[in-house]
Amino acid sequence: MLTRSLLRICISKYPEQLRKTVCKRDLLTPNWTLYCRNSTKLFSSTTVLKEESKVKTETIQKPEGLGAVGKGSAKPRGPIGWRNLALTGAVMGILYAFYKYARNLKEEAIASDRKKVIGKAKLGGSFELLDHTGKLRSSQDFLGQWVMLYFGFTHCPDICPEEMEKVAEVVDALQEESGLQIQPLFITVDPRRDGVKEVAEYVKEFHPRLIGLTGTEDQVREACRAYRVYFSPGPADEDDDYIVDHTIIVYLLNPDGDFVDYYGQTKTADMIKKSIVFHNTKFEAEKKKMSGFL
Repeated sequence: MLTRSLLRICISKYPEQLRKTVCKRDLLTPNWTLYCRNSTKLFSSTTVLKEESKVKTETIQKPEGLGAVGKGSAKPRGPIGWRNLALTGAVMGILYAFYKYARNLKEEAIASDRKKVIGKAKLGGSFELLDHTGKLRSSQDFLGQWVMLYFGFTHCPDICPEEMEKVAEVVDALQEESGLQIQPLFITVDPRRDGVKEVAEYVKEFHPRLIGLTGTEDQVREACRAYRVYFSPGPADEDDDYIVDHTIIVYLLNPDGDFVDYYGQTKTADMIKKSIVFHNTKFEAEKKKMSGFL
């Protein structure tokens, strides 16, 4: 093997001296040495190995494009691509749409349950009473605005004032936070003692927009019957003072004059405020929906 390699290099390097060469083996080492006939040393097998190694190194070339980062080379891709982002966005959109759908179903179920609690009987109706300025007012005068209606009496020691203060707080909060204007009304269930003057003195203690209403016993009775308000005067004492037992409820009427909700004594001002905002949003949405069909 070494002899053939030695001859191959000799042919390429010394073609003119090829016929005058002698190949001898070193007795002490396994190397071969090429001599001219005049005993001039040309190559040894050690030199051949070095030359062949050099030839192999030169002939091995790196494949084209290996490790090159050029204009046409493919760019490395990360674990998150545009396709993955688009797919994730689509999935999130579907989940959000399902969440909105489920929430609407829940709100409709709550509204349906509330209607069952309120009952199928229609509450509310028309009335004609005198306000605290002596002017005749009817239920038609308050159409086009949200109304909070409370039945009580001016001699009530604690419950009625607490409920009227709660109504005033809700009216101010809604006006300040959302610009929603509420008309508060107070109808007495004690017309025998609560005339125009007494009612006027009473309502000014709670809110400047509060309107007090009174009338004859028959007029008051008709208004209470329309809203199914229970009232019963108790026994009078020596000073002709008595307590009137009555329903403690604040009624909510929408701008169409329809009864939509009620709030008992346990409802806080914040709970009432949130409920009115909900009903107003629903009312406005239904009004827009109806206008779209016209």
